[in-house]
Amino acid sequence: MKPAMETAAEENTEQSQERKVNSRAEMEIGRYHWMYPGSKNHQYRPVPTLGDRAGPLSSPGCFECCIKCLGGVPYASLVATILCFSGVALFCGCGHVALAGTVAILEQHFSTNASDHALLSEVIQLMQYVIYGIASFFFLYGIILLAEGFYTTSAVKELHGEFKTTACGRCISGMFVFLTYVLGVAWLGVFGFSAVPVFMFYNIWSTCEVIKSPQTNGTAAVEQICVDIRQYGIIPWNAFPGRMCGFALESICNTNEFYMSYHLFIVACAGAGATVIALLIYMMATTYNYAVLKFKSREDCCTKF
Repeated sequence: MKPAMETAAEENTEQSQERKVNSRAEMEIGRYHWMYPGSKNHQYRPVPTLGDRAGPLSSPGCFECCIKCLGGVPYASLVATILCFSGVALFCGCGHVALAGTVAILEQHFSTNASDHALLSEVIQLMQYVIYGIASFFFLYGIILLAEGFYTTSAVKELHGEFKTTACGRCISGMFVFLTYVLGVAWLGVFGFSAVPVFMFYNIWSTCEVIKSPQTNGTAAVEQICVDIRQYGIIPWNAFPGRMCGFALESICNTNEFYMSYHLFIVACAGAGATVIALLIYMMATTYNYAVLKFKSREDCCTKF
């Protein structure tokens, strides 16, 4: 019995010592809080070591966030927008200057009477104003299609949580698909029309090259090589002189107006072709996004029921 009593006494002694230690620690903490009232709600946290510290670029979510953002970029629409802006800029800028040079060539060489080409001058002036409208319209339309591409790509890939789309959004996407198809067909006509002045200037340039060739240069046959601009229908048949032959035609080909207009029409035709390619890319991208949105909306409705 004595060892048991001694063991119990030792345990009581240890418990009393622990209580004293705890009470002493609590007194120290209370004294510290009394001296520094603002430290009552302070939480002591261990200071991380250099090995535990991680920079902002090495955090595990940074790379995933970048990949997620890059996945939401509509690359097809982005390429089509850049190509569309470039093509429209080339077509409008070069076409505007080339039309002005064409009028100057006609007035100086092929139609000296202003009344003969008055209608053509009005048509060319109207086309220049149309070029201003085309440039403004496609600048806004390209931005809208790019924004719509960001919206539909994010919705298709479900980048922002749950898949959310509305009937209004699908209707707007369908409207852009239809409008892009219409503009694509229209620009095919513009591309074909822009090739007409290139063909006309090429015929004049090739005729001048025949005049400059050694076989015909310096002979009487040079004056029999002519170009009648009236056969293209841009000026009436009673326009004077209407045709140029021989060395007079060669002098026209050596002017800056002819050289600039010819090459600017080629660049404008290339710009129209680039715009057609851009609209074809827009067609494929918008049609695919609209089809996926429509399919997923039906699938979402089926899962609800």
